Amino acid sequence: MALHHETPLLESRPLSLKAGCVVQLKMEALQPSGSFKIRGIGAACERHARNGKRRFVSSSGGNAGLAVAYAGRRLAIPATVFVPETTTERARALIRQEGAELVVHGASWQEANERALEAVDAETAFIHPFDDPILWEGHATMIDEVVTAGAAFDAVVLSVGGGGLMAGVAEGLARNGMQDVPIVAVETGGAASLAASIKAGRRVELPGITSIATSLGARRVCERAFELARSYPVESVVVSDRDAVGACIGFLDDHRVLVEPACGAALSVAYAYPERLSKYERVLIIVCGGATATVRQLLEWRES
Repeated sequence: MALHHETPLLESRPLSLKAGCVVQLKMEALQPSGSFKIRGIGAACERHARNGKRRFVSSSGGNAGLAVAYAGRRLAIPATVFVPETTTERARALIRQEGAELVVHGASWQEANERALEAVDAETAFIHPFDDPILWEGHATMIDEVVTAGAAFDAVVLSVGGGGLMAGVAEGLARNGMQDVPIVAVETGGAASLAASIKAGRRVELPGITSIATSLGARRVCERAFELARSYPVESVVVSDRDAVGACIGFLDDHRVLVEPACGAALSVAYAYPERLSKYERVLIIVCGGATATVRQLLEWRES
């Protein structure tokens, strides 16, 4: 029993006109937990449940924790989610709404993750928010769905935080014989650990997260994401918080769907930098979603 849904694939007329190519949207914002995270996390939780684990523990900036909380409720297994102080009140409320225990600790995800690991025992499954091959295998199913639908594309645009989505998309492309299709990997300034690692030629850790896109707030990408950036056709793009927020508002106007700035980062390439997409004929944008922002917050961020 998969905990994720098969999501719609839509052609965006507004973004196609902006970018000068066909823009297709994989609508992961419509997953039951609000983001793509439930694909991999749901698969991991189901596997651990079959193996007899009686509790889930996870660390998260928001959306991964929400996916763990949702999976725990659906599987009738208690979940505890550790989040940093930067996690929004909206995200905290949604995690509690799913029935999970919430623990707030530390200034960034790294500190919350360290505390989460201390809470793991023999009966507990630790659910990593992005660095786990089980998650990547689950996330890859979104590419399987697009290919099964018969949709053609010659580039994939996605947001990068810890790199789990990028690793999953790359796996999905490879297992469908599309490993030569480039990935446009988008981060916000202040959370751009992949771009910093590419520039340095080694995986580096940011001193802190200053972006409002806190769901992208891993100070260091996973090793797999960095390996892909070095061996795979990956184009790294860094956008501003203002670009990401503007894309969220534009997307709400154009498609009546609310996403958070972590998702707006990928969308902003079409809204603010369409020339980066015009060299392609058909582009797939992963609308990764995110349930932790409100319309009021987006408007406040735009003004500030």
